[in-house]
Amino acid sequence: MIRTGDEYRASISTGRKIWIDGETVDDVTTHPMFRPIVDIRARIYDLAHEESTRDVMSYVDPETDERNSVANKLPFTQQDWIDKRAAIDVVLDEARGVVTRVGDETIGEMWSLYDGQDVLNEVDPRFAENIRNHVHKAVVSDPFHISANTDPKGDRSKRPQDQDPDMLLHVVAETDAGIVVRGAKYETAAPYATQAFTKPTIANWGDDQLSDYAVGFVLDLNNPALKFICRTGFAGRKPADDYPLSNRLDEVEALVIFDDALIPWEDVLFYRHTRAATYIRGTLHRYSALPYVHRSIRYADLMIGAALANVRQTGLDKNPAVQEKLAVLACYREGIDAHLTASIAKAEPSPGGLLMPNPSLLYAGRVWAQTQLPQMMHIARELCGGQICITPDSATFAMPEAQPWLEKFYTLNDEWHSDDRRRLLAFARDLLNSDYAGHRVTFQLFAQAPPYSHYQAVYRNFDYDGPLDLVREAAGLSERVGAKAGQA
Repeated sequence: MIRTGDEYRASISTGRKIWIDGETVDDVTTHPMFRPIVDIRARIYDLAHEESTRDVMSYVDPETDERNSVANKLPFTQQDWIDKRAAIDVVLDEARGVVTRVGDETIGEMWSLYDGQDVLNEVDPRFAENIRNHVHKAVVSDPFHISANTDPKGDRSKRPQDQDPDMLLHVVAETDAGIVVRGAKYETAAPYATQAFTKPTIANWGDDQLSDYAVGFVLDLNNPALKFICRTGFAGRKPADDYPLSNRLDEVEALVIFDDALIPWEDVLFYRHTRAATYIRGTLHRYSALPYVHRSIRYADLMIGAALANVRQTGLDKNPAVQEKLAVLACYREGIDAHLTASIAKAEPSPGGLLMPNPSLLYAGRVWAQTQLPQMMHIARELCGGQICITPDSATFAMPEAQPWLEKFYTLNDEWHSDDRRRLLAFARDLLNSDYAGHRVTFQLFAQAPPYSHYQAVYRNFDYDGPLDLVREAAGLSERVGAKAGQA
């Protein structure tokens, strides 16, 4: 059943080997670079218990009469997807910003493999049974589930076998207890999550039908053979008054080292099966893309709100040119929402009996959200003006010598006093101009796949027969020409 925040904290306070910013982390729940995001994840657990949000964040299983998380519920109906979007909004309201890797997005990757049980059965029926068991376990045990995709890779002009083999995660031994793996993965949130769906990144297997690199499993992140080497976090580096988003919402990535880690057989989902590896890479985001892209709506709302507040405080909201730019931001936001809403309205049954959002609409929405983001951020910068890059910090505003002058020049009217204006400009700077803002743009580009893969997903899922038939009829082409074109 659903966890509490304290139960979650206890589950990750297990002496993991974590290094960040040149130091060893004694307790991931209290370290200043981790504590803010751990507190948000714990808060998500508690929201499922509180009366005001319980029915949005959780549901009662009619068979067990237990409460489970809406995020981990298998989607069988359109209402299930509507409920998941509502739960995401509650989380983002509570976070007062955008958090991405909190489990509701990454759990969907497991459902893609659930759809591929027939593929798993080709190599070993145990693997299909394992995915069914883990999907059920995720529903009832409420883990903080993340994704492990990207390896260090090394020299990508060479096969992994032709260089240091550890550049890609691979199996080095089989035992009665399970497989032993060695290598590394980059994983967002790994130091403070419960488990990770670990899978290969290789896209072209060539003629290698049986490969030690074609392995996928559910990883217990308390495995003693793991080491977590983290990038420097944003939280705690600069004053919270000046960087309100960086200090609250940073989701820390880690290079997770697998130092001959034993993976029990019951956690192995496929092994030495390149078709399964290819299948999961091709279908990985058919569910997870929706909650991921849904967050882009909230990022758009933050940009619109910051820009609108800024132009209203200076009276520029009456200017037609300013209104046009605000409308561009609004169209960006509504375009994302329209794609996601339509993908649910035109959802399709999956091979495993689930209901998946319409892939063509979903992936097209992801492309719209990601390709337009840098341009939308630039428009928001224009509307916020140059003061987001030249305004002094909060400590200077508090100096007795500087305070009167800053109050004079930053106070606009009875509504906008200097302190509120400073806070708005600091928020906009952190949202649009800070190193955290740059990190968010890069994360959005690559968090689910490289940009070219986004277009490949659209290409593979768009129905080309309609346009081809239309042109065949309009141009008077023969049936044969149309059929050949459609097959191509």
